[in-house]
Amino acid sequence: MAVHHNNILANNHFRKDWQRRVKVWFDQPGAKKRRRNARVAKAAKLGAKPLKSLRPAVRCPTLKYNTKLREGKGFTLDEIKAAGIGRHEARSIGIPIDHRRRNRSEESLKLNVQRIKAYKDRVVVIPARTKKNKGNKPDIKSLDITRDTTAAFPIPAGTVAEKPRAITAEEKEVEAFRVLREARATHRHAGAKAAREKKKEEEAAAAKK
Repeated sequence: MAVHHNNILANNHFRKDWQRRVKVWFDQPGAKKRRRNARVAKAAKLGAKPLKSLRPAVRCPTLKYNTKLREGKGFTLDEIKAAGIGRHEARSIGIPIDHRRRNRSEESLKLNVQRIKAYKDRVVVIPARTKKNKGNKPDIKSLDITRDTTAAFPIPAGTVAEKPRAITAEEKEVEAFRVLREARATHRHAGAKAAREKKKEEEAAAAKK
């Protein structure tokens, strides 16, 4: 291949022992089987407990994805309190708490409170064995047990898509750009306007004295 212009001459290093440095993934099928066996063993060890903790429904970050809901880390203390349970009791029955989360809207608070209440109604708490209830064994076999909390309490859709419809005459008359600009201007000048009105009131009150 001819060399054009004033470029660097290619000097490829093909004499390195590259075969010793190649990383292979021949153990991938075996690793997959090990992970599956570990999950099965963990599920068997848990007994009748749920396989996963109940997670809150939270909004995805950024403007692009905030219309979607996904599973969060834990419920807020306000959500736990509104559901009528304590934080220690919540942790004991598989409801995680995230002390960093904040409720920014009533909708998210209500949604997650409903999730906690629905979970609380269905969860069966077996009391710890003591000397008093040593002979009383709970009949678990008669219960209809569902261990998959994700399937039992699915995350709802973030938004409901609106069906196509004809544009009305009123909507055609509205100038969207004009409305947005006026709303932005009103918001931007709200503080100065409130300050002017307050100053006028003070001056009027001083003139009456």
